[in-house]
Amino acid sequence: MAAIDWSETPQTPLVVGGVQLEYACYGPGPDAAPTIVMLHEGLGCAALWRDFPRRVAERTGMGVFVYSRQGYGRSDPVKLPRPLDFMTREAVDVLPPLLDAIGFRRGILLGHSDGATIAAIHGGSIEDHRVRGLILMAPHFFTEPMGLAEIERAREIFATTDLKQKMAKYHSDPEGAFRGWNDVWLAAGFEAWNVADVIDYIRVPVLAIQGRDDQYGTLAQIEEIETRSYAPVDVAILDDCRHAPYLEQPEAVLDAVAEFCARLMRIEAAEVTPA
Repeated sequence: MAAIDWSETPQTPLVVGGVQLEYACYGPGPDAAPTIVMLHEGLGCAALWRDFPRRVAERTGMGVFVYSRQGYGRSDPVKLPRPLDFMTREAVDVLPPLLDAIGFRRGILLGHSDGATIAAIHGGSIEDHRVRGLILMAPHFFTEPMGLAEIERAREIFATTDLKQKMAKYHSDPEGAFRGWNDVWLAAGFEAWNVADVIDYIRVPVLAIQGRDDQYGTLAQIEEIETRSYAPVDVAILDDCRHAPYLEQPEAVLDAVAEFCARLMRIEAAEVTPA
């Protein structure tokens, strides 16, 4: 069992690379069942998943681990500006020791938006046989003009409304959380950012989920996975849904996640059953 407090309100701190991270756990621990590790969006944190982690644990029977990346939620602050390859660094440098620290044995990475990109980069960059599948909700593999325009609009909203005060309910440093995301996406030269080549190296099944009306990315992001992946890819495109499928179409997302997880576990059970 991991040396952390596997509970919804843990009392034992989680420190990875000298950084203390906010976290919460649902369902069985890694010693009792596979674990789903959730990676939040660019302005998210552990609390902003709301009741989704608990519901995923209930529907799948798996354990669920959520955490706030450095600079978000109640985790330690981050030094700004973030590097333009911050998602790759999170996937390659931070996520592996974090999985070790929580006692991860086998399971799935489930990411939303920037978190989905981090999960995909990890899956295509790190050979970790404990990771048996990826669930990518509204992932980004390259920039698109409409997405950058929406991020520019978010900067204006942050500057002219009470968004900072609202974010302070969930983030110890709302300014740092916002700037750490927004400034990178709008940095000079970032419009050329493209990490789609990681898809070529993913060797585990993928579930890709996106709202048809996503304001941050078109279905070209999902088509990139379907076109390039050598591993099996299931796709769920949700109507009447924008950038937050788990909030806007929770039942459809839960159904897709539960079915994907159950199928993975059936495949794994068949592979280890003696002839």
